[in-house]
Amino acid sequence: MNKKTMLPAVLLCGLAGAALAGPEYPPRKPGLWEMKMSQADGKSAPMVSHQCIDAKTDQAMRDMGQGMGQNACSKNEMRKDGDKLVVDSVCKMGSSTTTSRTVLSGDFGNAYRAEIKSSYSPPLAGRSEGSAIIETRWVGPCKADQKPGDMIMANGMKMNVVDMTAMQQGKKK
Repeated sequence: MNKKTMLPAVLLCGLAGAALAGPEYPPRKPGLWEMKMSQADGKSAPMVSHQCIDAKTDQAMRDMGQGMGQNACSKNEMRKDGDKLVVDSVCKMGSSTTTSRTVLSGDFGNAYRAEIKSSYSPPLAGRSEGSAIIETRWVGPCKADQKPGDMIMANGMKMNVVDMTAMQQGKKK
């Protein structure tokens, strides 16, 4: 796995705990959301993806995050700090342990921002620490050719998170 594909995986794991204990994670407005992920140091171009959601899909993704967190994380603590949500997590990624703090801010109806700082022990892909920013905003209704769960990745690849989850659950049975 190269550094460009590692960043989204690490970030998603860092956010997986957001649906766990503590204040309820706010639901997002149905429609098309843009997610811009970038390294906090600004050394690489942001990776932009789009996702079509409805209330059911948003809940399914929170449930999926909770399941991932329970399987991979020994610590997932979410608390409110003023108008922000703070998530502290310790998760296993392969042979490395990732310790992360995620600070979420925004109204979650139209936009929110996540600032993530992580350390890796032993180093992950040659890095002992990293930080990233995810800026997410609602851009309007889903496009006519999209259904809830459709995600267009930064590289143009299209996948449906709900369908992938259903396929994986079918394989486990």
